[in-house]
Amino acid sequence: MMPNDLLTTDCSDSKPQNPDKPEEACGVFGIYAPGQDVAKLTYFGLYALQHRGQESAGIATFESEKLYLYKDMGLVSQVFNESILSELKGNLAVGHTRYSTTGSSRVVNAQPAIANSRLGSVAVAHNGNLVNTPQLREEMTRRQYSFITTTDTELIALAIASEVDSGKNWVDGCISAFKMCEGAFSLTIATPVGLIGTRDPHGIRPLVIGTLDTNPTRYVLASETCGLDIIGAEFLREVKPGEMVWITEDGLQSIEWEQQASRKLCVFEMIYFARPDSIMEGESLYSYRMRIGRVLAKESLVEADLVIGVPDSGIPAAIGFSQQSNIPYMEGLIKNRYVGRTFIQPTQGMREAGIRMKLNPLRDVLEGKRVIMVDDSIVRGTTSGKIVKALRDAGASEVHMRISSPPVTHPCFYGIDTDNQDQLIAAKKSVAEIAQHIGVDSLAYLSWEGMLQATHEDPQSFCSACFTGKYPIDVPEPIKRSKLMLEEPAKV
Repeated sequence: MMPNDLLTTDCSDSKPQNPDKPEEACGVFGIYAPGQDVAKLTYFGLYALQHRGQESAGIATFESEKLYLYKDMGLVSQVFNESILSELKGNLAVGHTRYSTTGSSRVVNAQPAIANSRLGSVAVAHNGNLVNTPQLREEMTRRQYSFITTTDTELIALAIASEVDSGKNWVDGCISAFKMCEGAFSLTIATPVGLIGTRDPHGIRPLVIGTLDTNPTRYVLASETCGLDIIGAEFLREVKPGEMVWITEDGLQSIEWEQQASRKLCVFEMIYFARPDSIMEGESLYSYRMRIGRVLAKESLVEADLVIGVPDSGIPAAIGFSQQSNIPYMEGLIKNRYVGRTFIQPTQGMREAGIRMKLNPLRDVLEGKRVIMVDDSIVRGTTSGKIVKALRDAGASEVHMRISSPPVTHPCFYGIDTDNQDQLIAAKKSVAEIAQHIGVDSLAYLSWEGMLQATHEDPQSFCSACFTGKYPIDVPEPIKRSKLMLEEPAKV
């Protein structure tokens, strides 16, 4: 593989129907480890972050001035093999696994995004979503840069290259570029001389730092701590909102490029997105999710024979609900963990059977039982209704649904692929109407206050706009109107 080569196979822009869950934007990884096989370590880091995006994957490495890049559509294990990884040489690397938010799902939009400057190439991996993409694209056009992709990530890379081309070094060029970006961004950036990690001033998307082999000059960046654990790196700390870390042979330098930073971590990271074994706020998310399950039981207990969780994300909250209520927890749904996305359409009979490809009920557990089913969210309501029908078909006498988050009433503009507001069932229907729509005997959501109090952190340090409509970063009206269908003023 030659420097700057991109060996890929094209893919159509088609995407499967939106699932009944919010989809995370991406997972990012970065490593500075001279003498180590950085490509292979990045591969395993991305493997641990696969849950954050399953559409495409890519790795860029630097060997001095030489950039090596490989990215393609598919899962991490499908995109890379030993032969490809052996060609990705160097002392530092960045990697990315993607679920598209800005830019369609096709190979040209896979990351890392590359731009060239007077100091060499730069490779950018991005988790989040900019809200000033049109303005930034106009500015890059004015500066006479051309575009290969339709992603905001390429615009970030071009902004960095442009600032470097104006005479700045990598650090100052990056800081200037970051200040041009509005929205959510956690970035890992590879340059010929060092690795960069940064978060936007609100820290909406996570990014952590680890050390490798207890060597103070070998650092790892990852969206979550599970990306550190898999390669034996030791968690050091989070990258702070509005902070940039510059990692070179001299070690790690911290630069707070935004003095007015105010953390607004996406609370859905706590509830659903991040892996339960990842550490946030000093504890595993498994512990937080069990805790919100206990709060949910205090708020909305109902008489029942057993509690089940919707695999996998609903299980910790279901266990917490069971512990608080003293109603036994059992597995009532078995998940086929080897089912990924498929473009093969099922037969009509399979469609009528609903979701059996992914979840299958245990009849001997459910038959004749009053069941409390715990899940983390309802977005569109389509999957929930199919699960309820499957439980009833398996003999459940009652089905009570409990959701370990408040109703999702507003779309996200910061890196979660949510529907327009008119597709969010809780934006259109009351709780009683949703219960009737999905066919449950009762339905209750976790309160907004209970969700935030259970974090044991300052409630003001989280973004919960998808539940409240209070967006911490201003969203331009044209973009806002495109998703807030139900809040447009009536036409006269």
